[in-house]
Amino acid sequence: MALKRRTKRLLIAIILLLIIAPGAFALWLYREMRIPVSHTKSNDYIEIPRRSTPEGIVNKLVSDGVLRRKWPLLLYIKLTGSAKLLKAGEYRFPSPVTPFGVLQKLEEGEQRLSRFTVIEGWTHWDIADELAHMPELNLTDSKEALTLMDDTSGIHDLDPQAENLEGYLFPATYSYPPDTKPAAVVAGMVKRFKQEWTAERAEKARALGMTPRQIVIIASLIESEAKLKDERPMIASVIYNRLKKSVALGIDSTIIYASKLAGKWRDDGKVYLSDVNRRSRYNTRIYSGLPPGPVGNPGESSIDAALNPAQTDYLYYVRNPDRADGAHNFYNNSADFEKGVRALREWERTQGR
Repeated sequence: MALKRRTKRLLIAIILLLIIAPGAFALWLYREMRIPVSHTKSNDYIEIPRRSTPEGIVNKLVSDGVLRRKWPLLLYIKLTGSAKLLKAGEYRFPSPVTPFGVLQKLEEGEQRLSRFTVIEGWTHWDIADELAHMPELNLTDSKEALTLMDDTSGIHDLDPQAENLEGYLFPATYSYPPDTKPAAVVAGMVKRFKQEWTAERAEKARALGMTPRQIVIIASLIESEAKLKDERPMIASVIYNRLKKSVALGIDSTIIYASKLAGKWRDDGKVYLSDVNRRSRYNTRIYSGLPPGPVGNPGESSIDAALNPAQTDYLYYVRNPDRADGAHNFYNNSADFEKGVRALREWERTQGR
């Protein structure tokens, strides 16, 4: 009888162990998968090559300090069948991170991206120079980048007159994998412009009797002149009013652009008499009407201002010397404008400019 009782107790103990052990193991694994680990690699990319085994991935992450030990994550992967979901890539893991957080990133996939920002108003020369300084693009120099911008096939439907992509390289921050070709980066800027040139904007251009090219030219002039967003429609109104009266626009950025085209721009911030007198269709002090093409790459607010000019009778504007934010005073007659110019010159004299 005693033997039977001992045998019975042993069987009960074994049964209880078989019941409790998996639960205890599951609890341990659950806890281990959610313990955050601090590490020093949060700013580094860790490469997981193609065809890496789960054990190889976990061992690498342990050696880099992202995981404290390998067995919890490796067991979890094997028990859940997650191995087929793991993706190769270049990963940055935050610190601290749990093994479960590591697994989530490995299942989502991640690739290192380079970033490139086009500033509103930049010319295609500015953009080409910046692209030439992106080492992963392997460009010889800015001239090679400029050559890519001579391909206008991507905007031929919008602007069949375009000789290059000036005006259509949309200002934004672009992300791309390091192995992206320079031509694809440029194409991405054009694609973004075409996304921004919506059917609604195209219809507004038609209502104004303007082609997309003319709107982009006007927007590039606004971009070069306006510092404040709320002034852009006002500056647009001055441009439209002067065009209607066949009055030369007299915008300095077009003079600068003409000098850059001629290879004569001194790039010291000053407009010289030789610049002002340059016989170029881009010189809007000499020639009335719009310049032949955009003088930079306008952003969304300048494009919208060109499509939605304020309704004014203004023909002039000059910087307001009483403000330091780039604001302008606007005038509808030359006498008041000249007074504004004199006030600005006097302020510049007191500032030693």
